[in-house]
Amino acid sequence: QVQLVESGGGLVQAGGSLRLSCAASGRTFSNYPMGWFRQAPGKEREFVATINRSGGNTDYADVVKGRFTISRDNAKNTVYLQMNSLKPEDTAVYYCAAGRAYSNFVLTTRSAEYWGQGTQVTVSS
Repeated sequence: QVQLVESGGGLVQAGGSLRLSCAASGRTFSNYPMGWFRQAPGKEREFVATINRSGGNTDYADVVKGRFTISRDNAKNTVYLQMNSLKPEDTAVYYCAAGRAYSNFVLTTRSAEYWGQGTQVTVSS
């Protein structure tokens, strides 16, 4: 089992920034690709960003490309999501996810094996 705990959410004005963190425990963190997803009220959970096991490769949803940056620190068992130029439409609960061990990325909810409890991000206009 992998346990994931997100932190860093909150209320921010449009154009502002937030940094989310996700601390992992339970298994060897570097064996797992990591990802961030989000879910707005009344909508399905959607992919935001993913990072491979070494941290050398990343992928993003088009709607956040150029504004969000995913990174990881395998020594600290933590993955981050730096969110800049936030927009009201970024308002959602953000979830950290671990993909299947030894796979490359976690790009869909189906490919996520473990989930955090989520952290609320609210962007006011």
